[in-house]
Amino acid sequence: MVMALSTLSSSFLLSLLLFSATHAFDPCSSSSSPSADSELSVFHIYGKCSPFSTPKRESWVDTVINMATKDPERVTYLSSLVSRKATSVPIASGQQAMNIGNYVVRVKIGTPGQVMFMVIDTSNDAAWVPCSGCSGCSNTVFTPNTSSTFGSMDCKMPECAQVRGMSCPTADSSPCLFNQTYGGDSSFSATLSQDSLSLATDVVPNFAFGCINAVSGGSVPPQGLLGLGRGSMSLLSQTQSLYSGVFSYCFPSFKSYYFSGSLKLGPVGQPKSIRTTPLLRNPHRPSLYYVNLTGISVGKVLVPVAPELLAFDPNTGAGTIIDSGTVITRFVQPVYTAIRDEFRKQINAPISSLGAFDTCFKTTYEAEKPAVTLHFTGMDLTLPTENTLIHSSAGSLTCLAMAAAPNNVNTVLNVIANLQQQNLRVLFDVPNSRLGIARELCN
Repeated sequence: MVMALSTLSSSFLLSLLLFSATHAFDPCSSSSSPSADSELSVFHIYGKCSPFSTPKRESWVDTVINMATKDPERVTYLSSLVSRKATSVPIASGQQAMNIGNYVVRVKIGTPGQVMFMVIDTSNDAAWVPCSGCSGCSNTVFTPNTSSTFGSMDCKMPECAQVRGMSCPTADSSPCLFNQTYGGDSSFSATLSQDSLSLATDVVPNFAFGCINAVSGGSVPPQGLLGLGRGSMSLLSQTQSLYSGVFSYCFPSFKSYYFSGSLKLGPVGQPKSIRTTPLLRNPHRPSLYYVNLTGISVGKVLVPVAPELLAFDPNTGAGTIIDSGTVITRFVQPVYTAIRDEFRKQINAPISSLGAFDTCFKTTYEAEKPAVTLHFTGMDLTLPTENTLIHSSAGSLTCLAMAAAPNNVNTVLNVIANLQQQNLRVLFDVPNSRLGIARELCN
């Protein structure tokens, strides 16, 4: 009898341990730590934890190269933004047609909440999701008629006047409809709507977003976009009373197939000791997060760059922005050429190219690699090796993971992209006009 009980107890204990082991650690869990009410997991769009990953995974360097082929469209888009004179930002702007959303967060929309994995974009104020009945959308859509808190916004509401491509009949009570076209190959129509938005354990009531009715073209991110810019319709502005205009993110490496980073909303829980640089504001495009990049060093050499190529100029849109949607950092051609030439000089190796990367060399020379340091006002950022170099899938080549702006873009904009931000905590403190960066293992 005792032996039977002992055997039963052992079996029960073993089952309990197996159950606990299975449920205690879920690398793809979207839930935050119990104390982090305003912290969301951030997934790379092609990682195992993303609903958009495919069963057969290509090498991570091929994934980066494939994503980087879309960077020219992204840079063209960003360059077009800086020349706009409107101070209000339209809902559902052209970024979504570029299909460059590399990081997504899990949110819920409606009551009860419907799960959507939305792209986060620091250079956009857009908030939109594909809705049921949408023509040309993906299979995952938001269903408004099952939400008890959903409502369309009519033409008399002030938010409607901020939507580019707005179409309203004479009656003020008519729904606020709008249409937008992108790059000549993608367009959509939408209804300005509002519903509850759930972020971790926080609920944002009456959140305004575009409810997509129809899509033409195949390059629209499948489950919507959550803009983190500074415009009046962005998540940051609509949650001002909740998060006080403060957020930070930590992007996991592209090589982290399973693990997620985090998006922290609000001042609570942000790093206390962090180096900062002023955020600059362009009145012609106030949503973009400009910073003052004053120089770049390769090794111990300050690369000779004409000051006007880095200077912030709100009239032309020139300067440097921090962007979450571009894959590899892009400098205007003369700046990149100076960085590349100095890097090649110090590495002193035969050079080849690989995809978007024009400065590749045999991995045996990697020990000679110089560090790349970005100098900002009040802050220097020496990029970790994994944020500076990328290796071929065979492991025989190492490449400088930066590039010039596309040749067909007459751009004056330098873009610090997400590959260079990986495993860093990047803090956006809008009320105090500062951007902070600290090392953090995001994986």
